[in-house]
Amino acid sequence: MKFTGTSHRQTRTISGQQVAPRKSMGQNFLVDESVAQWIADQIQPDGADFVVEPGPGLGAMTKHLVGRAKQLVLIEKDNALAPELEKRFAKDPTVTVLHEDATRIDVSGWYRHGDVRVIGNLPYSVGGEILKHLLTPPTPVTMAVFMLQKEVCMRLAARVGEDGYGGLSVLIQRDWDVELLRIIPPEVFQPKPKVDSAIVRFTPRDPSTLPVCDRRMFERLVRAGFSQRRKQMKNLLPEAPGGWQALADSLGKSVAMRAEELSVAEWVQISRWYEGRKDQDAGQKSSEMFDVVNERNEVTGQLTRGEVHAKGLLHRAVHVFVINAKGMVYLQRRSHLKDVSPLKWDSSAAGHLDVGESYADCAIRETREEVGIEITSTELAAQLPAGTHTDHEFVELHIARHNGPMKCFPEEIAYGEWFMPETISEWIQARPQDFAKGFISCWKAWTQKCG
Repeated sequence: MKFTGTSHRQTRTISGQQVAPRKSMGQNFLVDESVAQWIADQIQPDGADFVVEPGPGLGAMTKHLVGRAKQLVLIEKDNALAPELEKRFAKDPTVTVLHEDATRIDVSGWYRHGDVRVIGNLPYSVGGEILKHLLTPPTPVTMAVFMLQKEVCMRLAARVGEDGYGGLSVLIQRDWDVELLRIIPPEVFQPKPKVDSAIVRFTPRDPSTLPVCDRRMFERLVRAGFSQRRKQMKNLLPEAPGGWQALADSLGKSVAMRAEELSVAEWVQISRWYEGRKDQDAGQKSSEMFDVVNERNEVTGQLTRGEVHAKGLLHRAVHVFVINAKGMVYLQRRSHLKDVSPLKWDSSAAGHLDVGESYADCAIRETREEVGIEITSTELAAQLPAGTHTDHEFVELHIARHNGPMKCFPEEIAYGEWFMPETISEWIQARPQDFAKGFISCWKAWTQKCG
């Protein structure tokens, strides 16, 4: 592939046919070799397990990624470019070309690769959509380097008090650390865009750096607060519980504050105020009482959670798989506040039986408390003996049916997602370390039963 053209219009030659860059797709092709190599280096591809490049175009950055990552995936929507890329890399087993739309591609299968890095010169027309699709949690992406319009990159990376700081800054920085790496001039592209571009790098934010909050509430409040920048927040947000003065005092701010005056952490505090979360995150209470059982699953007494876990005593737990009409299973990623297996993927809902509680009642309670759905009954799917494979728990696995939305309780669950069973099985096979041990045992029991 190469460029040819006239002073009025740049064209590309693909398999002997001249094709102009598609304005409708926001195509501006990177043609500066040194810049392309520098950008490719920012994703640190050498030895990386899985690197994805959405919108490779003519392959300016691709050539600096091939042979460095163990697996390189190119996602190209253009009907002329995709077949050419397929031909070009047909004999390279480390490169996969997907003729798909990066704003809609199913990324659930990427989890099994563990370290997923994404790099791309994103089209101006759909760059925001690609970024949102690939970086909105839950996501398998562990690092991303994107080239976008300079103005957008400034907004993504801006901190409170800096030019460009706004709702987009707050929403993305809730989950990502964002670095503005470099400004890129129009001269390195054909055709030349009318504005500067920039490079930003995203790495996951440590969840312990912010207190937990309800994601949906957080997003609603941020969008409302930044909807009219000149207005005071008290005129944009819903009536604050306890009054606006009390909320402002809790932040040490004036009642006349505006959205851009608040940091990401302060926006989290506002969300927590509306949710009624005014105490510090404490995680699970070690004083919670459990039934202790013997090898025959007979109750022998009661002790606290802390004692039971510290001594490795036998106790009881229930796991629930919530399944929708498509046959997909909802998995949760455990909160960083969990005392056992924090940030591991787990069943839709799971928990210990309260003193004197039945497995069936516990399944209904845990489903309500962790994912916010009301069910009246479940199906018993499997009974698992206690052992190291279940963290010393006698487990019953129950099945629940649900097709509506979930509402994760953030102290319990970081976030959740629906997966096809075969995707989960492949993921477990590739990376069992991503999951809570009890879940893996339940999954094996259920899949063996289902055949």
